Amino acid sequence: MTHRQAIQARERLLQRLSSTAELLRGSLLQRTTRHSHGCPKCARGEGHPQSVLTVSYPGGRTRQFSVSAEQVPQVRRWLRNYRKLKETIEAICELNHILLRPDSPAPNPRRVSRD
Repeated sequence: MTHRQAIQARERLLQRLSSTAELLRGSLLQRTTRHSHGCPKCARGEGHPQSVLTVSYPGGRTRQFSVSAEQVPQVRRWLRNYRKLKETIEAICELNHILLRPDSPAPNPRRVSRD
């Protein structure tokens, strides 16, 4: 890929980037909570389903946020936006790696190979 092609590809990726505040890093998990005493639903083994957003931080710290059923579609959308943004940024970085290398000259069609 030439420098010109890399720059064009990078410009196309930049146009796809949307400046949005609707980003969320983490994982959405489904878990079941069970009470130890006094809950007939838990006594039957059903438990209480809940959605949890889990976010890992440096140093091995993890935070968990309970998410209501109404918030789940929004959280999924925000997580998807984050993944798309991250993929686009990674692609731009790969193109920038190409731009750091010297552009190879175009082959000379008049040159005759002497093998």
